[in-house]
Amino acid sequence: MHPSIGDLRRVDFGYFIRPASETGTGSARVESLLGYLVVHPAGQVLFDTGLGIADAETEAHYRPQRRPLGDALRAVDSAVNEVQIIVNCHLHFDHCGGNPALGGRPIVVQAVELESAQQPGYTVPEMVDFPSANYQIIVGELEVLPGIWVVPTPGHTAGHQSLVVLCDDGSVVLAGQAHDTATEFAADLRAALVAKLPSEVAAPAHQAWMDRLLQFDPRRILFAHDLSVVEPLR
Repeated sequence: MHPSIGDLRRVDFGYFIRPASETGTGSARVESLLGYLVVHPAGQVLFDTGLGIADAETEAHYRPQRRPLGDALRAVDSAVNEVQIIVNCHLHFDHCGGNPALGGRPIVVQAVELESAQQPGYTVPEMVDFPSANYQIIVGELEVLPGIWVVPTPGHTAGHQSLVVLCDDGSVVLAGQAHDTATEFAADLRAALVAKLPSEVAAPAHQAWMDRLLQFDPRRILFAHDLSVVEPLR
């Protein structure tokens, strides 16, 4: 049995301010901190868990406004004790901040991502190495529950992964930070589609994993830092 689209819930963990020096536009930008809860007949899966607390310099740089994990889950009619499986798109501290509060439950992670996260300067160590951490280490794809697939989408980090949820009206891709914005993702997706067409004009290069995501025939793609939704052309 696949979850219905009504059982996929966007979780608001707050926002941060990306400074002008990092946006490429000359202006600062508000970026959302979004997770996704999949309420499946076999249990609840949480994709990303919010923003952890970093050092004072990083806090001042990004000026985050956090929504605590418990409050964020209550807003989507769930609770910390109802989540059974955690999947982080990657282990930067703005995606795994709530992991310690979910200790003991399996955290599905690519082997290369966990290895990277244990290197100095990669993330906030306390968000990764905590006493009750229970990592389910994988290499490649995994169907975590029937109709819910973890798919590697490296680029932002070597171990970045996305979640594909097979819903009643088609599949939904939870792309995390596979691309920073919906616009960038949509351009890469269109390049992958154009590459399959006969044309005298060569399509721009696209991420190799895009071809795998297209095999799921996605109806919509959702993101970690962008409220926009990509709906591929049918």
